[in-house]
Amino acid sequence: MRYSTIFSKTTKSVSADSESINARLLVQAGFVDQEMAGVYTWLPLGLAVLRNIEQIVREEMNTLGASEIFMPSLQPKEYWDTTNRWEGVDVLFKLKSQTGKDYALGCTHEEVVTPLVKKFVQSYKDLPLVTYQINTKFRDELRAKSGVLRGREFRMKDMYSFHTTQEDLSAFYQKALKAYVRAYNRCGLQVKVVQASGGVFTQNLSHEFQALTDAGEDVLIACDHCEFGENSEIATHKAGDPCPMCKSTLVSTKGIEVGNIFDLGTKYSDAFELDFTNEEGRRQRVLMGCYGIGTSRLVGAIVEASHDDKGMIWPKSIAPALVHLVRIGEDAESVAAADALYDELRGAGFSVFYDDRDASAGSKFADADLMGLPIRLTVSKRMLAENVVEWKERTSDELKKIPRSEVLATVRSNA
Repeated sequence: MRYSTIFSKTTKSVSADSESINARLLVQAGFVDQEMAGVYTWLPLGLAVLRNIEQIVREEMNTLGASEIFMPSLQPKEYWDTTNRWEGVDVLFKLKSQTGKDYALGCTHEEVVTPLVKKFVQSYKDLPLVTYQINTKFRDELRAKSGVLRGREFRMKDMYSFHTTQEDLSAFYQKALKAYVRAYNRCGLQVKVVQASGGVFTQNLSHEFQALTDAGEDVLIACDHCEFGENSEIATHKAGDPCPMCKSTLVSTKGIEVGNIFDLGTKYSDAFELDFTNEEGRRQRVLMGCYGIGTSRLVGAIVEASHDDKGMIWPKSIAPALVHLVRIGEDAESVAAADALYDELRGAGFSVFYDDRDASAGSKFADADLMGLPIRLTVSKRMLAENVVEWKERTSDELKKIPRSEVLATVRSNA
């Protein structure tokens, strides 16, 4: 990706609504553009991050044996009447067609997936069944705030599991919990697994996944040495107590909710009469679980947890590119050398963002820090004379000179 070929640019001005760190930095770096409160356009660099996160999540869901589908966001009112949630979910966007029919824009998909699965499940032999999607959701938030952390339009991965027994549902629930932790860790986040209330979804067992950051809205009682955590509102422990899992000392901290899982029981299968025939030939209710990750919210949480006063610091696994190549100078020799390095790295399969603008070194370096890509390589006429390339990692202030012949191998060993 060449800077000269994308229309989005860095900017020093941001909206007055951008009070959160993620909103300010994502907009300033040209990763997103705010359309209105709670609604953003994902620009090329931001979209690359979002896609990388969603691919990690997709891979972890596939390891669970889940099948990916894509459900409609436009949902008929009668589905929501069936579950008695048309009036019960206050964030539901409602609209009326010119045909006179009422619809909702999906903030969740239990009302779609349950009747969908009913069409295909008849016998115990059809279960268990696990399906998921990565889709755009809509919530009529009264006050959309905190950048991409709380939006009216946002991206989410939601997965639904269907089971014959509570034992089978509970076993899969634990597998999904572990897959969630792996996905967050692969995205560069350490999370706490917090037991929580299911709210409007269910009154059964549920867990939240909280990323630790001072920007968090939730106060947690958590362990510094393992994944244990509790929301302070329902906590059975207090700061200073020993952790029930590893016996380390619990502390009070803040977190951002980046996902949740629910044991739905028969809440939705009751509403839609989703049954199966068991081995004795009797009809029985299907048990359900629901598992959500806000993938666009996750982008904001990672920025909140990983930045400094210069800009964002992206983990290698989700960065829009591994290498930020900076060319200093417009002379033919520098241009040719930087172009050649760009082609070499890309030819070897590495993602590269190439700042090929005619701009000062200072502005290019400032933009590189703001964008936060893991490795910065600089090519200049002075370095060409020494046959070296300057190497800098975003997590360090150290500058190194790498022999030009060793650049590819060094990038490969640091990928």
